[in-house]
Amino acid sequence: MIYITSDHGGFELKKYIVENIPELTDLGPSEFDPEDDYPDFVPPLVDKVLEDKENMGIVICRNGVGVSMAANKFKGIRAALSFNIKHAESSRKDDNSNVLALPSDYISHEEAIEIVKTWLNAPFSNKERHVRRVAKVNNMI
Repeated sequence: MIYITSDHGGFELKKYIVENIPELTDLGPSEFDPEDDYPDFVPPLVDKVLEDKENMGIVICRNGVGVSMAANKFKGIRAALSFNIKHAESSRKDDNSNVLALPSDYISHEEAIEIVKTWLNAPFSNKERHVRRVAKVNNMI
């Protein structure tokens, strides 16, 4: 499964992405609240991603940094803040990212769709050096 969430800063972009990529499961928020906080939305998504190694997640805030920092607090999460197609693809192929963080203030809606589609379809390389590095990251406390 592929899950998506945002705070108020990413709310409109999240809605647009969900409308254009229907296989995503929207974990909220369901209504715009200018006073909400991204740390409240990231943990439920992380829990879903960690339920199954095939699960993936997308988190969105204004600059993508807050949600990526929050997600990376959890062991087993490899969140990558990506702002273009090539970078998103690399985060999957080389680092096997399982959470994509998007910066809503720095990309267009159309760019976001292309970034998400590319990220979802990019396979992990399984090259020995990448497997070794991801294993080291996964074993960090």
